[in-house]
Amino acid sequence: MTDLVSDFDFTLPPARIADHPARPRDSARLLDVPVAGPFIDRHVRDLPGCLRAGDILVANDTAVIPAQLAAMRGEAKIGITLDRILPDGSWHVLARNARRLRPGDTLTFGRSPVTAEVISRGDAGDVTLRFSAEGAAFDQFLHDAGKLALPPYIARPDGPTEADRKDYSTIFAQHRGAVAAPTAGLHFTPDLLGALDRAGVIRQTLTLHVGAGTFLPMRSDQISAHRMHAERGTISPHAAQRINAARAAGGRIVAVGTTSLRLLESATDENGIVHPFHGETSIFIRPGYRFRAVDVLLTNFHLPRSTLFMLVCAFGGHRRMQAAYAHAIASGYRFYSYGDACLLHRTEGDLP
Repeated sequence: MTDLVSDFDFTLPPARIADHPARPRDSARLLDVPVAGPFIDRHVRDLPGCLRAGDILVANDTAVIPAQLAAMRGEAKIGITLDRILPDGSWHVLARNARRLRPGDTLTFGRSPVTAEVISRGDAGDVTLRFSAEGAAFDQFLHDAGKLALPPYIARPDGPTEADRKDYSTIFAQHRGAVAAPTAGLHFTPDLLGALDRAGVIRQTLTLHVGAGTFLPMRSDQISAHRMHAERGTISPHAAQRINAARAAGGRIVAVGTTSLRLLESATDENGIVHPFHGETSIFIRPGYRFRAVDVLLTNFHLPRSTLFMLVCAFGGHRRMQAAYAHAIASGYRFYSYGDACLLHRTEGDLP
C-alpha cells in the first residue's frame, strides 16, 4: 500500500475546471464507473435508471453559511474563515496573518458592532474566537459581514456573485453550518427527486457541516503524516433506523457525496449497523480502508493529490479511478465543485 501523495497525482487542463454549474443542474454529465467493464457516459438525470427499487439514497442536508470575514486587529488586516462551532459556543477558524494574533486580542469587522476575542492560537493558522453575538444576532452578522468561502479554483476576481448564493446551495440544504457545499448534492432538482421516488428509491438525509479544512492542501509528501480537520455531524435515530432497514431488506446504501459517505462510515460498526451519531469526525479514508456502510457513491471529480481523490481510489480502486479520471479528462467532463459527477460502485483491492 502506497504512502506517497505523489501516487495520487494527475494533470488536469485548466479548461476542465467548471466556473458555473450546468443548467438545469441535472443536465450535468455522469460517468458511470462499474466495478469492471467499460465506463458509461450518462447524465445525472439518468440516475434513477442506475439504481434499484429499495436502494436508499443518503444526502447531506447541511446549508452553507457566509463564512469568510474581513477582520481588523488594530491596523492589521486579518482574514478569517469560520471552520466549526465548538461545544462551548466559541468558533474554530482559519486565519490569514494568524501569527499577529495573541490570546486576549479583540477583532473588529468594519462598521459592525460585533467583535471577536481571540481565545487561543494553534500552530497551523487555526485560531479559536469568541464572538460577541450568538444565535439570530450572529446569523444576521454573517449575513451582513460575511461572504461565501468559494473554493480558490472558482475564478471570482471580485468575490462571489449573487448567482453563487443560489448556485452554491443544494436542494437538500436545511441546517446551517457548512463552510463549503456538499457539491454532489448540487446536481439534484425537484424533477430528479420525483423520478427517484417513482423508481422506488428511498431517500434519507443526514448532516455533516463541511469545514474550512476541505480547502487545505496536503502539506506532506507522506499520506500517513496528514491529519484531517474535524467536522460536526448528526445522524438521527430515525435516519439510522431507516438506513439499517433498507439494507436489511436488500437495498444498497447510496451516498450522495464524500461528506455523506464519511459520516456514514464514522457511525457504522464492524457488523455494518449504522448508529445514531452526534459529534465530530475526522475520519481519513484512503486505500486500504475497509468500507462498512456505503455500497454506491455519487460524487464530483476531485483535485489531484487530495484526500478526496484518495477516498474515491479507496472506494473504486486506485487503478480503476486513475483510468476513469483519464477518460473524463479526455471526454471533456467538467471538474470540481460546479462540475460533473461520477457514479462509483464499491470494490476491494486494486491498490498500486
